Formats: sequence, C-alpha cells, structure tokens
Amino acid sequence: MDKFLIVGLGNVGDEYDLTRHNTGFMVLDAFAKASNIHFEDRRYGYVAETSVRGRKVFLLKPSTYMNLSGNAVRYWLNKENIDQQRLLVVSDDVALPLGDFRLKASGSNGGHNGLGHIQQLIGQQYARLRMGVGNDYPRGSQIDWVLGRYSDEELRLLQPSLDLGVEIIRSFVLSGIDVTMNQYNKLGKGRNKQQKHDDDE
Repeated sequence: MDKFLIVGLGNVGDEYDLTRHNTGFMVLDAFAKASNIHFEDRRYGYVAETSVRGRKVFLLKPSTYMNLSGNAVRYWLNKENIDQQRLLVVSDDVALPLGDFRLKASGSNGGHNGLGHIQQLIGQQYARLRMGVGNDYPRGSQIDWVLGRYSDEELRLLQPSLDLGVEIIRSFVLSGIDVTMNQYNKLGKGRNKQQKHDDDE
C-alpha cells in the first residue's frame, strides 16, 4: 500500500492555539475533522491515520516545537518507510497575505525555522504548502506577530483556505504534487481581496 506523510507545523500547548505559527496544525485539524479521525500522542508528535482510496495517510503534528520539527519528520518517514516524494509539509508564511497559499515541490526554507530544520535533516526535496499569515507588523516584531493569535475576523477570512487545504492534501495523495500545483496554485492568490469583495456585494 502506498503511504503518505502529511506534516503540519506548529507548537504544542494551549498558549499556542490559534496562533499564526500554528496554521499548519490548523490545516491538519481541519483534515482530521473532515475525515472523522483523531490524533494520538505518539513518538515525536500527535499522529492520526486514515486511508484515501486505498492509500495510507499519516497526519503528523510534531511535538518537538517548531525549530526541531525535522526530528519528527525524519523519524516518521523512517519508521513507516515512506518515500520522501510522498511527504507534504504545511507551514505558515509571512511572505504571503492572509488566506493566500502556495504549493511548491521543493525549495528553500524561506527563513522559516521549522522548514529550516527539516531541510537540515532531509534536504530540500519535499513538497510544501505555505499558508499566508500576512505581515502587518513593525520591523523587528516578526516573532510577536507569528506567535500572536488570530482575531475572529482573521479566522473567518482564513477558514475557506483551511478548507481548501483539506482538498489539497487529498489531491496530493491521489494525483501527486505537479497536478495539485497546477490545479490549486491559481486559487491561492488574492483570496482576501476576493473574499472582501464578495462580502461587500
């Protein structure tokens, strides 16, 4: 059976719930809810398992804290003998506006600590879904921004993108990264503007 590892990046603990840096966790939570599965506390993280049309899918929320995420990713890839081509990592990204997203087949870590540590341990050749959290903060305040909680309004704007994240994971498992990028990246730009336009009408 083909196996896939879907990793959402974040920090464990109630104080980090609904913070921008935990957007990766939020996408996986949405997928788990849609799939009616639950996370269990396992080695290096919280893990949920399901299958999508005969393909085994492991969801992983590392419990290592963000800057050591690579330990969890490497462990579960090795434990379940999952090909790195079947790894998708979901992270927050301050370079993208809130609600926008971007899928990439590989690439640099973009200054993200979690992606940086994964890259140190397994290289750059893995797919990632970057979820925009905006960057409306004064210079030097990036850490406060990403560790800050979403407002109710921001969560409302983000929700459609979380729902699309669920679709993207399914597409990645069923169709691979190239097809999924072609299908979804065009939907990932300017989402907030569109949402506001829809609300105003």
